Amino acid sequence: MEQVFSTIKLEKDIPVPLYYQLKKQLLTRIEGGELKEGDKLPPEKELCEQLGVSRPTVRQAFGELANEGYLHRFKGNGTFVQAPKISARFFSKLESFDKEMRQKGKTPSTEVLSLEKAEALPKVNEALGLSLDAPLIHLSRLRFADDVPVVLVDTYLSYAHYGKLLEVNFETTSLYDALEQQCSLRVHRVSREIEATNARRKEAELLQSSQNKALVLVRTLAYAMEQTAPVEYSVARYRGDLNTFSVEIYR
Repeated sequence: MEQVFSTIKLEKDIPVPLYYQLKKQLLTRIEGGELKEGDKLPPEKELCEQLGVSRPTVRQAFGELANEGYLHRFKGNGTFVQAPKISARFFSKLESFDKEMRQKGKTPSTEVLSLEKAEALPKVNEALGLSLDAPLIHLSRLRFADDVPVVLVDTYLSYAHYGKLLEVNFETTSLYDALEQQCSLRVHRVSREIEATNARRKEAELLQSSQNKALVLVRTLAYAMEQTAPVEYSVARYRGDLNTFSVEIYR
């Protein structure tokens, strides 16, 4: 650890702020593997003396890296390196979870918590354009990246239309692939709503998080080319400490 920090050099005679130089050099060492998840960084005071900078300089560099998910600061216990958040283009690109995780160099996996015929849920049935007493398919999945649970997804579909999906192994097959293979339906667009929420006890247990920890809740309605009513209604709960989402907007 001392060797890693001995290589950090800050230039005081260039217009780049010192905190930003320090931030970028720390980030380079985290992404390069010199600083690994769980490593404890030197105390602010010690780093100030070593680099010859003020405490606010170190504090701002640490603070920005913490906000971006690269560091975790424990009051009274120090600052530690943590795995960066998974950045997803979930709101600008329609892509399977498995494919997106693999593109980011992570190994995806899925645990099916339930796959069953379920009684009608008025809010869900209404969203899917079904009669309020029509039975549903309920698919609940816990999805992992490198064996770490990152999202809990509850999905609902019409049982009358898509009952054959109850025979699909959703640990190895994506929902949209199953709809194409089993039902000859191709999902071509989705609408999504996002809100902040806190983990309830059961959600926290499944996501290996803490109760009341921040979650990103995303509601999705998916549409197939051939139909006007939605095919799928899903509610996904993403761990707020592990996920970040990006959107591209064009003028």
